[in-house]
Order: sequence, then C-alpha cells, then structure tokens
Amino acid sequence: MRRKTHKVALRRLRSGDDEFCFQLHRSALGEYVEAIWGWDESAQREHHEKNFDAEHTQIITVDGHDAGVLTVEDTGSDVVLGRIELDPVYQGRGFGGHVVLSLVTEAASRGQAVVLEILDVNKRAKIFYERIGFVETGRPREHKIALRYPPP
Repeated sequence: MRRKTHKVALRRLRSGDDEFCFQLHRSALGEYVEAIWGWDESAQREHHEKNFDAEHTQIITVDGHDAGVLTVEDTGSDVVLGRIELDPVYQGRGFGGHVVLSLVTEAASRGQAVVLEILDVNKRAKIFYERIGFVETGRPREHKIALRYPPP
C-alpha cells in the first residue's frame, strides 16, 4: 500500500494568527507549563502578548491546513529555533521532523548551527531532537535545556 504524501509548507502570519498561536501553545505545551508553573490562563495570555515574536514567526501548514507555528531568528552566527509547536493532531507524524530537518539543512548550507532551548520536563522533545542529531550543551536557566546541531 502506498503512503499518502503530505505537503508541508510555511506561510506568513495573517490577521487572527496571534490567537491561533496562543491556543496552539496551550494545546501543544500546556501540560509542560502546567507541570512546572501551573497553567494560569491570564498570566499565560499576558506572557504571550508581551513575548510573541510576530516578526520571526510563520505558520506551519499541512495540505493547506494550519497545523503549527515556527519561530526562527538568524543571528548571523547561529539560527535560533525559538519555537516549534504542532497541534496534537499533527504530532508524531513526521511533520515537525520535516520542518526541523529543512531548517538544519538550510543553516548548514550557510555554515551555521541551529540552537534551541526546551523545557526539561518535555522528554518527548529531548528524544525527538537527539534522534535528529542535536546534543545538549547545557542548562542555561531553570527548567531549560540548551541543544545544538551540529554538535560543538
């Protein structure tokens, strides 16, 4: 039997995407935020409004449907993967891996590393990134693990 091929793409933010990104954050990472700090809706919304990086954020689409969010900043020396979140419906199906591997390949073609931080309670993310080849480079802040590809 032949596997269905899906079209994974990125698109620029549009009006209304800010709320999509907040709701996505709740569904994709809410359990990890809850485990560390507890989920306080108003505090999380305030944090999102203050820290949402619209300039460096794109929406991940799968077959034309909004499926996730990607925030990337090129610092010149490194590519910082600030955020990748997928709706749980799209998780575990290779879409996140496709996006991250494309990012790694593009950065490598320019001689850049990809760096990121994850929450230490997010064991799935750590396994995911290590499977791709990222290595832990430290614990820069409480509850955070820094990762890098390629290894230093």
